[in-house]
Amino acid sequence: MRITLVSFLSFVFCYYWLYISFQISVVSGKCLDDQQLLLLQLKNNLTFMPEKSSKLKLWNSSIDCCDWVGVACDSEGFVIGLDLREESISGFNKLVMLNYLNLSYAGFVGQIPIEISQLTRLVTLDISSLSYLLGQGLKLEKPNLQKFVQNLSSIRQLYLDGVSITAQGQEWCNALSPLRALQELSMSYCNLTGPLDSSLSRHENLSVIILDGNNFSSPVPEKFANFKNLTTLSFAFCGLTGTFPHNIFQIETLSVIDLSFNYNLHGSFPEFPLSGSLHMLKVSNTSFSGSFPYTIGNMRNLSELDISNCKFNGTLPISLSNLTELRYMDLSSNSFTGPMPSLGMAKNLTHLDLSHNRLSGAIPSSSHFEGLHNLVSIDLHDNSINGSIPSSLFALTLLQKIQLSSNQFSKFDEFLNVSSSVVNTLDLSSNNLSGPIPKYIFQLSSLSVLDLSSNRLNGSLQLDEFLELRNLTALNLSYNNISINVNVVNADLTSFHNISTLSLASCNLKVFPSFLRNKSRLNILDLSNNQIKGRVPNWIWKLQNLQSLNVSHNILTDLEGPFQDLTSKLIALDLHNNQLQGPIPVFPKFASYLDYSMNKFSSVIPQDLGNYLNFTIFLSLSKNTIHGNIPISLCNAPNLQVLDISINNISGTIPSCLMTMTQTLVVLNLRMNNLIGTIPDVFPPSCALRTLDLQKNNLDGQIPKSLENCSALEVLDLAENNINDIFPCLLKNISTIRVIVLHKNKFHGNIGCPKTHGTWHRLQIVDLAFNNFNGSLPGKCFTTWEEMMSEKQTDSKVNHIRFEVLPYGQIYYQDSVTVTSKGLQLELVKILTVFASIDFSSNHFEGEIPKQLFDFKALYGLNLSNNALSGQIPPSIGNLKQLESLDLSNNSLEGEIPIQISSLSFLSFLNLSFNHLSGKIPTGTQIQSFQETSFMDNEKLCGLPLATTCSSINTNPSTTKTSMKFDWQYISTGIGFGFGAGLVFAPLMIWERGKKWSNDIIDKFLMAVLPLFGLVYTPIGNDDEEDDTKEDSNMTEDSDDYNEEEDYWSYPRLYCVFCSKFDNNKKKVIHDPNCTCFQLSSPGSNSTIYSDSYSS
Repeated sequence: MRITLVSFLSFVFCYYWLYISFQISVVSGKCLDDQQLLLLQLKNNLTFMPEKSSKLKLWNSSIDCCDWVGVACDSEGFVIGLDLREESISGFNKLVMLNYLNLSYAGFVGQIPIEISQLTRLVTLDISSLSYLLGQGLKLEKPNLQKFVQNLSSIRQLYLDGVSITAQGQEWCNALSPLRALQELSMSYCNLTGPLDSSLSRHENLSVIILDGNNFSSPVPEKFANFKNLTTLSFAFCGLTGTFPHNIFQIETLSVIDLSFNYNLHGSFPEFPLSGSLHMLKVSNTSFSGSFPYTIGNMRNLSELDISNCKFNGTLPISLSNLTELRYMDLSSNSFTGPMPSLGMAKNLTHLDLSHNRLSGAIPSSSHFEGLHNLVSIDLHDNSINGSIPSSLFALTLLQKIQLSSNQFSKFDEFLNVSSSVVNTLDLSSNNLSGPIPKYIFQLSSLSVLDLSSNRLNGSLQLDEFLELRNLTALNLSYNNISINVNVVNADLTSFHNISTLSLASCNLKVFPSFLRNKSRLNILDLSNNQIKGRVPNWIWKLQNLQSLNVSHNILTDLEGPFQDLTSKLIALDLHNNQLQGPIPVFPKFASYLDYSMNKFSSVIPQDLGNYLNFTIFLSLSKNTIHGNIPISLCNAPNLQVLDISINNISGTIPSCLMTMTQTLVVLNLRMNNLIGTIPDVFPPSCALRTLDLQKNNLDGQIPKSLENCSALEVLDLAENNINDIFPCLLKNISTIRVIVLHKNKFHGNIGCPKTHGTWHRLQIVDLAFNNFNGSLPGKCFTTWEEMMSEKQTDSKVNHIRFEVLPYGQIYYQDSVTVTSKGLQLELVKILTVFASIDFSSNHFEGEIPKQLFDFKALYGLNLSNNALSGQIPPSIGNLKQLESLDLSNNSLEGEIPIQISSLSFLSFLNLSFNHLSGKIPTGTQIQSFQETSFMDNEKLCGLPLATTCSSINTNPSTTKTSMKFDWQYISTGIGFGFGAGLVFAPLMIWERGKKWSNDIIDKFLMAVLPLFGLVYTPIGNDDEEDDTKEDSNMTEDSDDYNEEEDYWSYPRLYCVFCSKFDNNKKKVIHDPNCTCFQLSSPGSNSTIYSDSYSS
């Protein structure tokens, strides 16, 4: 009887704080007798204070229990809710022998009563709750956790999940210290904070630790590896950081470990011990990395393995085939490479996900999946697997879902027996499949979703071939080479009865599929990129459940009305890139996505347009011939995030309310219109704007100062206006900016923000061309443009600057920008995040090119032309390995072209013309392929592709520069020396003995000095030797082999300090024959007598 009483009181207490709803609504139904009796028994067994009661004291049998205060009933008279808040119920402290109390998930809210803490014999206490999900829940405040458990020293199992405790790490860990016998602790979603305190490891008997959903923001203490009896460790969604201790994985008793959704938690797997006891291993959505150890095969009891969305790499070990108990395996979103291992021994496997990796190679169709008889779902999409679609998958009798999209599969098996297949989802999109659609696809009778889009399938196809697939709800054949006939011959009301999604984009359609006119379940229809002409039929607007219609990229000219019956459920309407004309059509009332761009609509924008856009997120009227002003009513669209009315004939000023609505507006594109006036300076403090594009208007004034409020701004394009301002340092604190385009305005002054550190880390495109900026280029400021410095990998998974409009529909707004590259203006309709470009051309910059500019290893284009830059091109230009376009023309650059420029293998445009460059043009893989105009008007530049050869000019600019300095120095010195020498030696020239004396002095000097330079000097003869000289001369005269050049340089001559120079090549002193220091007979004359006199 005692047990019955305790159980009953537990039941009673269970309803003490029970709130099925927070506002009890009384239903006018008669209370059932047994329900009223139970409530009266509950009242009699509760201890409460009548004088403070406003509910229990009023409960009596004379009134229907459904009319009692605090009681809620359903229409049949069952009690469904009790609200006994503030009734001051007590009495639990009298159950002194109670050792087990389970009040979990009973819907309690409010403070846990202090009386429970007096049940000192409790061994198990479970007050877990989910009431916090409804906004109110259980809480431990008065008393707090420490006071609540201080007397519960016998507790072994403590479950407080969902109870709001709100305590920091050391506080709540120390509060549990009295619980020496504690074995199981579960306190998930308790608003606990960190750091995790190592004092928790003092509870040596702990076997279960479940602390999910708290915000610890700290590492896991190494001492947690000391729990020798630990079987379960769960820290999911805890904000853990640091590196997870290796040793915890090696606890022999550990059965369950869940560390998932701790994005900043790092770690790797150790070598797993033999005969491991792990049943569940989950580290998904963390920063775990490294390879998968081969010893994972030791975990033979493992049934659930989830390491998805981490940073693991390497090949998958073949030891995975040892995991015979495996039921669930998710290794998706990592960087695993190599072939997919066989898992045929995992006969219990039901879920297999290897998607978003880099697996490659072919899958043998008859081996990998033969033993997986329990497999229900397989996902291999987004890898590089090739070969044939594995036929063994279709033989698995329980397999329902096959996702093999985004691989390199190239063919189907020729024949398959799919009679026993229950596959309901088959996604083979984005592969290289070719040929006709195989016949067995039409025999998959359970098929509900079929996606064969983005392949190379070809041939003609009758759509009624799919009529046998009576369960088909979604069919996507888009972007193949198929020509589909949509005229279903045997169409009736049952044809495609369940179809809800039909995508036939780029299928060579000529007409609308008329069989769809009565398909009331259709909610997505994509007929884009076809050849459909004429009108959009009126019956499309009457499809009751149509939510998305895409007929873009056709040849449509008109929309058939009337529009009164326009479906109220249409969410997305895409009409862009057709030939629709006339006034802008009626806007669906509840549409969130409207794209009418690239048509021939020519009316004004309706003045009340904004009144129809209560639910609209995306609106594009771009590339039409719309005229008139921007209506003020657009500001009434409360949810508008993207507004694009660019490339029209819109005039007038920008309504200031457009700027105030940037609390929700993310993209504002008004480019290429005829707007005038200033940009309204009313951006709100909570501005959410990411793209502001006002290019090619007639705007003036300054950049609004309130634009600095737009802290998420990524793209700013104000090109080709009349804005008169300085460099926009007011935006220096916006760290998200990627694109700044200001070209062809009236900006002036210096650039850069010298008093700021850390400006624009993500900047990748900057265009300041055709302004009046001046001064030097600020190298120090360039050091903060870190995005341009990173060497990015341009793989197939590059990203674009874009805004996700409808996340679930994968609809984006793509930013675009016009840049000058390779001498041409190019519009980038998609801005790759790996693309970086700088254009400072046509300004008044001066000084040297800062070396920091050549640290931008991600640059694709650099244009500094038409400035006054000087100095040399630094050799560090070789760092710009990605550079494709370089324009330094029309500056004052000098020196040689650095040889490193020849290493820029991607360079396809080069212009160095109109500078003062010199020397030889470097040879390289493509340098000589540039036209001569790339180097023209550099006077001292030579070599191909110029016609000037380097042999005709001094090819060493440094030598030229040095010799010029030498000449000027010694000319001035020589003039001074010559004047002084004239005063001294002039009398000696006249005086015969003085002349002889001076010749002797010169001979001695030259004989002493010239041997030091490896030269030989023969002194001139004196008067006593004149006869010998004549004799030698006669011998020379009689020689028939007279060589003029040899004679001229081989005979000793008079050397004049003004006329003689050393020839380093010939190792001789060379005399200038035109010098007039002495009288020289013409070569070859009969006279060989040289005058000893110097001519004055």
